[in-house]
Amino acid sequence: MIRSIVFDMGNVLIHWRPGLFIGELGLSEEDGAALLRELFGSVEWIQMDRGTLSMEEGLEAACRRLPDRLHGPARELTFNWWRRWLLPVEGMAELVRELKGLGYGVYLLSNAKADLPEYFGLIPGSGCFDGKIVSADWKLLKPQPEIYRVLLREYGLRAEECFFIDDLNINVEGARLAGLDGAVFSGDLPRLRRELNAAGVKVREGL
Repeated sequence: MIRSIVFDMGNVLIHWRPGLFIGELGLSEEDGAALLRELFGSVEWIQMDRGTLSMEEGLEAACRRLPDRLHGPARELTFNWWRRWLLPVEGMAELVRELKGLGYGVYLLSNAKADLPEYFGLIPGSGCFDGKIVSADWKLLKPQPEIYRVLLREYGLRAEECFFIDDLNINVEGARLAGLDGAVFSGDLPRLRRELNAAGVKVREGL
């Protein structure tokens, strides 16, 4: 029996669209491509998520590859993206609150940087969460099975009683290797509600 629902954050609870963020800065196509490649697409971005490189160090590394004119935008995108572009995924706050009202445990498991506490309160349904595991805090990344085991251990959960929702197949597969059930969320909320019901989580359908 499923007793706890575990949510990813990016493209599950909030939209994660680096191209959109960059597009709204009014840069040239060439400069936008450089930021997408040298910042969001960099090894350092992954290291910041893993917590093996500080955000300031990661930014400095990216800036060494970027022209001076892009240092300001790179800093804005690294440290302040959530102040301008934290966009909730429609219907997710309602789903989280519904699950909590039905008595399910609700948890967050996200590949995210050390600054997540600064904006966690803006995440849809954040007041309902019983706990959160952030990759940077544990020096682990999804889909490593170890990070799912950290979630289970820290909150006293049983793998077979958890249902994990992520936008990436590889992360759901990582959860399954750790014994959790799960589903890939592609933005289709009615489908997700059907998949939850199929797993025995009796949420409303057709929303």
